[in-house]
Amino acid sequence: MPIRIQNDLPAKEILENENIFVMDEDRAIHQDIRPLKVIILNVMPLKEETELQLLRLLSNSPLQTDVTFLTMRSHVSLNTSASHLNKFYSYFDEIKDQKFDGLIITGAPVEQIEYEEVDYWEELCSIMEWSKINVTSTLHICWGAQAGLYYHFGLQKKMLPKKLSGIYLHRVMKRKEPLVRGFDDEFYAPHSRYTEVPAEDIHNCNALKVVAESDEAGVFLCLTEDGRQIFVMGHPEYDRYTLDSEYKRDTLKGINPEIPINYYPENNPENKPLMLWRSHSMLIYSNWLNYYVYQVTPYEL
Repeated sequence: MPIRIQNDLPAKEILENENIFVMDEDRAIHQDIRPLKVIILNVMPLKEETELQLLRLLSNSPLQTDVTFLTMRSHVSLNTSASHLNKFYSYFDEIKDQKFDGLIITGAPVEQIEYEEVDYWEELCSIMEWSKINVTSTLHICWGAQAGLYYHFGLQKKMLPKKLSGIYLHRVMKRKEPLVRGFDDEFYAPHSRYTEVPAEDIHNCNALKVVAESDEAGVFLCLTEDGRQIFVMGHPEYDRYTLDSEYKRDTLKGINPEIPINYYPENNPENKPLMLWRSHSMLIYSNWLNYYVYQVTPYEL
């Protein structure tokens, strides 16, 4: 898919070097096509890294997509330069009168904090409420998924005995659901979190259906009947070395983390991590764009 992004976004050159078709603004304005409008609320600390990961996955489709990045006005980012945010990101009050085909709400390393104590919680609630009317389908990732389940359905998170970190095996529960079209019966996906929404609570919520689950990591994919709200409990967007960076960062901090499960060959952090999840991660995003956004969104937003 040609991803339409700003001409000088740093991720553009990296994606082009990976042979991913990226369309800049100058070329896009000469095409008589109504591209999908997708907005990404990026609350991850390393924003440029997350931009690149998500754009890689959104590229796996023939659909042209116009991507806008959104940041919180109520939060000061300490890990991304102000110049980058000012140049490439919008604030909610600047776009709230627009409509979008899709919204992605990323995770954030704040799962050990109560929702109401997160400094941008009220602003996030405003965005999630706004999305009910102004967005065709919203994809929530990891903590963003937990926050969405809490806001929309009142489902509480709970602390895990230890951090869930690694590549976990999942099984498809509802093969006819378009979100998992093309999936194998079992597949791997990354997780990195300290909390979970209990699987029993999700199964007992009549508004939700569970599409994929893991014996070790719990529910991975669930959604509402109409697909307007989709929740991804892990991090399928992670690249090969993301968990490696997190593990070595925590080691340097003296946290003494456990080695991520099913990640390093021979369980040795000196070995190159295995990439076991890329194809199914691509399918999640291409299926979301095609079946829950493109197929149901109106031509005139």
